Amino acid sequence: MDQDRIEGSAKTLGGRVKEFFGRMFGDTKLRTEDKIDQAEGRIQNTVGGLKDSLRDDGRRNL
Repeated sequence: MDQDRIEGSAKTLGGRVKEFFGRMFGDTKLRTEDKIDQAEGRIQNTVGGLKDSLRDDGRRNL
């Protein structure tokens, strides 16, 4: 598993925690940050998945 996938998942989870507390306390700034964190996490997770796929394909072609 690529390090980007781990970090991306952690960012997404952190964003969800911010979302929960933002909703709980009615904090719009926190809710905005959560959307950014979740988007960054999804992108980073996708990049990590692509790296894993390319690495696996390279091993199969050997």
